[in-house]
Amino acid sequence: MASSKNFTEVLIGGKVFTLSGFESEDYLQKVSTYLNHKIDECSSSEGYRKQSAETRSVLLALNIADDYFKAKKQGSSLETDIEEKDKDMYELKHELISVQIKLENAEKAMDKLKEENKELQMKIVQLETEKKNKQK
Repeated sequence: MASSKNFTEVLIGGKVFTLSGFESEDYLQKVSTYLNHKIDECSSSEGYRKQSAETRSVLLALNIADDYFKAKKQGSSLETDIEEKDKDMYELKHELISVQIKLENAEKAMDKLKEENKELQMKIVQLETEKKNKQK
């Protein structure tokens, strides 16, 4: 299913632009808001404002690229963390299953020992009864 192209007007650096794309209008507005924030951030530096328009554009692009690479690094770090946590969770699940099997086996062994104990108790009662009967 093909998405339709969206058009929206945005204000960037005090000028109105018509943006188009297959992303939602909200997304296009969000991108322009981010760009305005970066322009304001850079413009707050007097050194930036004194530069030529071309130099300001390059500095703005460098700031955006810096944000991109930092976000990419953070995303990569989060992916690594998720992979490690998935591995830890798999190992814990494996350990849990192993412990559950041991518990089941221990419960079976305990039931068997209880049954043997019951039989031995009955044997004791039987032997004591036979002993009493022989003493009479």
